[in-house]
Amino acid sequence: MDVGGLAAANPVWVGSSELTMTLDGIAACVDAGAGAVVAKSVNESAAARRQLDIADYAFVSGDRQVRPPGSAYLGDGLLNRSGLAQVDLDDWLETLASAVAHGAPRGCPVLGSITLGDPAAAARIGRVLAAAVPAVELNIGAPHGREARAVRQLTEVDAVAEAVRTVRAAVDVPLFVKLPGQASDVVALARAARSAGADAVGLVGRYPGFLPDLDGGAVLGSWGAWSSPGCLPMSLYWVSKAYAALDVPLVGTNGARTAADVLRFLASGAQAVEVVTALWIGGPAMLRELVEGVAGVRADFIGSAVAGARAYADVPPALSPAWLPYTARWTSSGR
Repeated sequence: MDVGGLAAANPVWVGSSELTMTLDGIAACVDAGAGAVVAKSVNESAAARRQLDIADYAFVSGDRQVRPPGSAYLGDGLLNRSGLAQVDLDDWLETLASAVAHGAPRGCPVLGSITLGDPAAAARIGRVLAAAVPAVELNIGAPHGREARAVRQLTEVDAVAEAVRTVRAAVDVPLFVKLPGQASDVVALARAARSAGADAVGLVGRYPGFLPDLDGGAVLGSWGAWSSPGCLPMSLYWVSKAYAALDVPLVGTNGARTAADVLRFLASGAQAVEVVTALWIGGPAMLRELVEGVAGVRADFIGSAVAGARAYADVPPALSPAWLPYTARWTSSGR
């Protein structure tokens, strides 16, 4: 399959995370059958690397209880604090070169990733990465950008266009741009990224989150980034809207834990889907189940759910009000 000029083994991709911060982690994902792997992000900031020293992770159950370490379930949410890869760029290039060589015989490309700090610095890093990897992901949707000065989250059209244009001028391999989900018009951001030279757009980054522990403090002791299966419809909203409005390859992310979730992303218009949290819970071996679950999906399945979706103004009135079952038992008593 081809997504934005990048040949991949299948539509189940591994997103950038601590799991893809080492050669062993990347190789484990490749060997488990990933269609592509996005390596852990880097940027120019020493502060972004130091931020990894305060990383913390809390898996949260449906009733908002923090699970003990090692006991997470696929239905749990994840609230976390994280940072970028703690490695010199020269050493990272060696790791990426080895990872690319490992993935190539299996048809699994390994992408370099930059989480935006300064656009000019991102362009310099992108130029270097492009000599080692077949594609580069530029993450301008990192939720930590709202809390940490070392990375940025862009939510305005002009800022997105400027950053993408700057990096595009320096990168001569496919450029994938990952966008935030918390913006007034994510489709407008996707349009700006595409117009500025993005070969594909990733939708959407995780959401900022906060959870009191009810003992006088907060889980993690800070704000963090939130993902969960409950985020899936929110992610699919923007994927489907971008698919309907734009001519740009889409990579879905944030909310896929099962093969059925991956299929929902594809039906909403994504050509590929990045998974992360499911692999933290079940390990890279989870990829085999996900890949098998989407095997044989035809090209006409992509976006198939969007074709049947209607704007509110086009939905015909119901014969019986849909709200009636939810209110009848309260109104029939005369109260």
